[in-house]
Amino acid sequence: MEDSATFVIVNTGKGTNVLQEAKKIGVTRGAIFLGKGTVRNRILELLGFDEVKKEIVIMLSDAGLEGRIHAVIREKFQMDKPNYGIMFSLPVKKVISINHCPSLEAEMGVKTDMGDMEYEVIFTIIDRGQADEVVDAAKDAGAPGATIINARGSGAHEDSKFFGIHIEPEKEIVLVVVKKKKTEAIIESIKGRVDIDEPGGGIMFVMDVNRTSGLSEESYF
Repeated sequence: MEDSATFVIVNTGKGTNVLQEAKKIGVTRGAIFLGKGTVRNRILELLGFDEVKKEIVIMLSDAGLEGRIHAVIREKFQMDKPNYGIMFSLPVKKVISINHCPSLEAEMGVKTDMGDMEYEVIFTIIDRGQADEVVDAAKDAGAPGATIINARGSGAHEDSKFFGIHIEPEKEIVLVVVKKKKTEAIIESIKGRVDIDEPGGGIMFVMDVNRTSGLSEESYF
């Protein structure tokens, strides 16, 4: 059976509880990353409270467990309520490189069909310090918000891996979940703000989303 990767983005301190609930229904592989979310609220932005510490839980499971994971986590953590968190699942190894880099696609064994799914997730990997520019560009093109993931390896000179891609230290990952109709505009906006097409300028790729929970037009990530 095909594997599925489920992302759960919650406020700091809840990630461990998410993993514990998932383990009860058979999930055996998971990890928690620290990050920050952005709140699309003019008053909070003026007051300087437009960023919220987040935990990103990534779990791998059989695709057959995907629906059960969403049902349990959605109920336990009240994800039907605004700003209580979001969750989405991706088919593993179904990745699209924006620049259609053959070596990247070959290494990850990706498929290039986009499917008919309503949502997509855009990953942008850039040098530390550029994440805010990427978030601003995404918002300008219609994204409700984004999540910034610290991609430093566990050692001072250690690389880490994210979906099979080597991430050097001092990098950041910006994650944006949007409806498919907005994807291209957001990509172009980001490319216009940072030199993603230049050698060493960064990596951007898009993945289809199988299932979502807690998403709305006002969601922030």
